[in-house]
Amino acid sequence: MNVEAAAEYAERHVLHALVVQQGDEVVFERYAGGYDAHKPHALYSGTKSFWGTLASAAQDDGLLELDEPVARTAPSWSDGAKSRVTLRELLQLTSGIGFGGLGASVPPFDAALAVTLKDAPGERFTYGGIPLQVFGAVLAAKLSPRGLTPHDYLRERIFEPIGLRVGTWRTLKDGTRPLPTGAFLGAREWLKFGLLVRDRGVCQGLRVVGEAALERCFAASTANPRYGLGWWLSPLPAHPDIVYASGSGGQALYVVPSEDTVVVKFGNSASYKHDALLKRLLGRSAPATPQTRPRRSRPTARS
Repeated sequence: MNVEAAAEYAERHVLHALVVQQGDEVVFERYAGGYDAHKPHALYSGTKSFWGTLASAAQDDGLLELDEPVARTAPSWSDGAKSRVTLRELLQLTSGIGFGGLGASVPPFDAALAVTLKDAPGERFTYGGIPLQVFGAVLAAKLSPRGLTPHDYLRERIFEPIGLRVGTWRTLKDGTRPLPTGAFLGAREWLKFGLLVRDRGVCQGLRVVGEAALERCFAASTANPRYGLGWWLSPLPAHPDIVYASGSGGQALYVVPSEDTVVVKFGNSASYKHDALLKRLLGRSAPATPQTRPRRSRPTARS
């Protein structure tokens, strides 16, 4: 890897944090703009990857099925094209819901459920936040008998077992927290989530998420072969196992199993490109450093 080349590129795009862990060690760490290892930073849509992972784990828990229709839980979706929309399609952003629900325009659950479809379910990938809010409404209804919110379940099911602490989370006008955006984490905290994914759902010897559940997160739709359940899939043909979470302004959590590596990147640039940083990172340094750490085999993302 060529971490310095990646850092130079990131610094040209308003770097706030760059953390690289390979194996069991953080091999590079750089901060700017008043940030450090622990100061919370907005993830923006980097938040989405939490919910794809949680939804797949919830299937293992028997709470839901990814291919169940929304209408099973939300009666208002029982007619017409809405009756065919599945939870998987919401998370893959192929539900037929149009563009919207980003940033400050994220609607509460009730308003999200009332949205009309723009396209037939499964036919088109349309980026936006409304599908995640529809999923949130379904998940909230399923968790209601337990007295939990979706965010409570995320905390208990995944964050607490890996020791991840959220700095803050945005609150909507109705008092709920959004799913597609809104999390603020320190760089070292987001790193923990990436390590869970890199290590096939295991954290410090504890099985937190099943391997099959993680594999489901990286299964693409026919509408977009580069997007799974809240996770983007590799932009580099030479490294097909890369998966990453992406947020506005250049926020990224890269997981590169073949390099035993997780990278956290924070910044503030509309011109930042994920493939540009990854190409630099995965290029060889000069002189090349021999690899002495044994590689652990990892599953590859399907595309």
